[in-house]
Amino acid sequence: MAELSSLTLRWSGCTDKGRFRSNNEDSFLALTFDAREVRYLGKIGEGTLANEDYVFAVSDGMGGAKSGEFASKIATDKITKLLPKSFKHSAQGLSAGFGDVLGELFDAIHKELTAMGRWYEECRDMGATLSLGWFTPEWMFFGHLGDSRIYYVPHDGPMKQITHDHTFVGFQFRQGLLNEREVRNHPRRNILQKCLGAGHQFIDPHMGAVGFAAGDKILICSDGVVDGLWNSGIESRLRAPLPEGETHAHRLVMDAIAEGSRDNVTALVIEVV
Repeated sequence: MAELSSLTLRWSGCTDKGRFRSNNEDSFLALTFDAREVRYLGKIGEGTLANEDYVFAVSDGMGGAKSGEFASKIATDKITKLLPKSFKHSAQGLSAGFGDVLGELFDAIHKELTAMGRWYEECRDMGATLSLGWFTPEWMFFGHLGDSRIYYVPHDGPMKQITHDHTFVGFQFRQGLLNEREVRNHPRRNILQKCLGAGHQFIDPHMGAVGFAAGDKILICSDGVVDGLWNSGIESRLRAPLPEGETHAHRLVMDAIAEGSRDNVTALVIEVV
């Protein structure tokens, strides 16, 4: 295994409104930060973990008119406010502090979406999912709420969905009561039980940590990817060689649309090299 300080992240992001939606309510975010500042990153790039942490996130908004689009942007923009002050947790190896940091972040976004819904009629009941991965030299810490997803693709093992879908059918799937085909065809598959805003009084984000090594990949995506592609199709595309000039994120998004996704489609792929 490579020395932790020498590991590099290589990422690609892509989002598309798809064939059936008039606007794109998805947002994604890539940034790096230390104790002093936050820097936004491009859709494609790479960087070392030696001196900085990295955050990648996908949010899927919901609500009438343009409020869903607005909600997802609030969710991703708010992330930049709290992260620099939390860099010391990473620098000092205080992994126990990440739950508090991510909990504060999700709570702040939830409160802002809820307040906007009270103040402006056009924003009433707007909400958003959020799936976020925070990369440090040793771990990816994640926070998640809704039905966007984070997948872990180890270089030497099968792909694993590490987040829980906060839907009725997601719970049924985790209990072994539904299989993937039944989930995809269920009439209630898109009904969220938990998300940011949308009139929910309390939130309980799913949080955890994943260790990683050179050769691993992480996918953060909206449910539009899953609407178009089966898990096996997602994994095979992440493992297959890419034509020159292509990225994993673009391939997933375009293939999900081609396979019939009826939603906005967003993918962020992070490779550890």
